[in-house]
This record gives sequence, structure tokens and C-alpha cells, in this order.
Amino acid sequence: MSPRYRNGANQAGTVIAIVADVMALILGLWILMYLLDANPANDFVQFVHDAARWLAGWSHDLFTFDEAWARVVAGYGLAAVVYLFVGHAIAGRIHRQH
Repeated sequence: MSPRYRNGANQAGTVIAIVADVMALILGLWILMYLLDANPANDFVQFVHDAARWLAGWSHDLFTFDEAWARVVAGYGLAAVVYLFVGHAIAGRIHRQH
């Protein structure tokens, strides 16, 4: 296999890992903003919340803890961990194959 092709595979793996990191960062940022009681009327806070809600649509309100903060940390945190794990696993597999 040519070095040029391997370099493209490495770049693809790197891009996948970076996308997974950004997704987890957005989710983590929302958790932090929620815990610090960020102003929901702020445009940036609203943007992060909307993005995190979309990313964690499958895990949002998955857990039914009595405390709202525990539901946010568990639901959004689970999504962040899954994106990191899956994204880096795929990136590592791409790097190993090529």
C-alpha cells in the first residue's frame, strides 16, 4: 500500500477522533454550565444546550434520579463517554488497518 494512502487513512482516523472529542467537549461544557447555573437567556449557553440536547437525544432522561443535576450528569455524561469511546475505537481501528 502506498504511503499516500496510509497518510489519508491516518488523517481520516484523526478527523474521527477530533469529531468525537468535540462532541464530548460540547456535552461536558453543557454539564458544567448546568451545574454552575449558567444564564439560560444567554445565546452561547442556549447554543451549547441545544447542541448537547441534540447530541444526547438518545440518552437524555435515560436515568430517573430524583435530583435534576444527577439526571443531567448521568444522561449527558453517558453520551460523552460513548462518543469518546466509539470515536477513538474507530479511529484506532482505522490507524491499525492502514
